Amino acid sequence: MAKRLTKMKIKGAGDRVQVLVLANHPMETGTRKDKKTGELIPAHFIQKMIFEHNGKVVAEANLSQGVSKNPLIGIEIAGAKSGDTVKVSWSDNKGESGGAESTVK
Repeated sequence: MAKRLTKMKIKGAGDRVQVLVLANHPMETGTRKDKKTGELIPAHFIQKMIFEHNGKVVAEANLSQGVSKNPLIGIEIAGAKSGDTVKVSWSDNKGESGGAESTVK
């Protein structure tokens, strides 16, 4: 299994912050053919992404094959303060997973 990089950026201040997550993932649909062999490339996509604020789940995203390669997913969190922790984790249909954690500044 390849290690998948997940980057997170938190923007904003005060009561609401925007969380942007960039997951390095191929997001294969299972319907695309390899140009050299002509064989189908197996499906490989993120199924679930979970966002936590100070250990509490605040959002879940159910993804599928229809999402582009290296997806950028964003949410807004109300009530976030400087020093709070935001964590994202994801898992895909092949059992791979990834995530990132950051602190609100």
